[in-house]
Amino acid sequence: MECEICGFNNPKGTATAIVIQDGKLLLLKRNEEPYKDQWDLPGGYMSKGEMPEETLRKELKEELGVDCNLDFINWFPGTAIWKDKKYTILSHAYLAEFKGEINLNKTENSELQWVPLQEVDPNTIAFDSNQAIVRFVKEKFSIDLRQLTKLISQLDSSTEVREINYYRSVLNGYVSRKIVDGELVGLGWIFPRRTLSRKQAVVEDMIVDDSERGKGYGKEILLDLMRWAKENGVEMIELTSGSHRIAANELYKKVGFQLHPTNHYLYKVQ
Repeated sequence: MECEICGFNNPKGTATAIVIQDGKLLLLKRNEEPYKDQWDLPGGYMSKGEMPEETLRKELKEELGVDCNLDFINWFPGTAIWKDKKYTILSHAYLAEFKGEINLNKTENSELQWVPLQEVDPNTIAFDSNQAIVRFVKEKFSIDLRQLTKLISQLDSSTEVREINYYRSVLNGYVSRKIVDGELVGLGWIFPRRTLSRKQAVVEDMIVDDSERGKGYGKEILLDLMRWAKENGVEMIELTSGSHRIAANELYKKVGFQLHPTNHYLYKVQ
């Protein structure tokens, strides 16, 4: 859209929600042009003076009757056509966690469906920017939740695996996954953090399935995390490991980690 002040042709801002539950993506069937009767992602156009989070919270309340928590994913440029005129848009995509039950407003969308993420065809989604968002989340978020839960329980049986937290971990860093014959047999997560002196990264939740240990998968995952750190300008990698994990500690030393003589404290916030 042309700016009233400077005259530049600026893109129209939109805000879009990615909602995934039990590995299934929420899609809405549009009631209005453009792209009437096509499946779409929840969201809408930003009004003048609105922030994208404000727009999305308003749209989700209007369309689905829910409040939400939002985590920013990325920006996705695209185009839209209205009355034979093409114009540019810039979609702000967010991972949304709903609060409460969905109550579909059929004024804007005639129906909804939950589709397994891997089965969603991006080319069937309205708006090319939303097609790009779906391609992005399919690549980043697709995982077998049953296998993920099995792995994490071996690391800590008291840990409750929340699906939304896995997606957040992907957004906040990098998850390396080892797949063998279609099965998730190992993973590791690294996330960056900057201190006053340098850019560091922390390795968390690194685990290989009990039945698959001794095959070098742990080393593959760790080297992949180290590769990501180097490519992203990380100067120091930090990890912790229980003293009882003898094989894991030996691996860390072999690839160059050094034991740091310090106390490691944890405080549980009440």
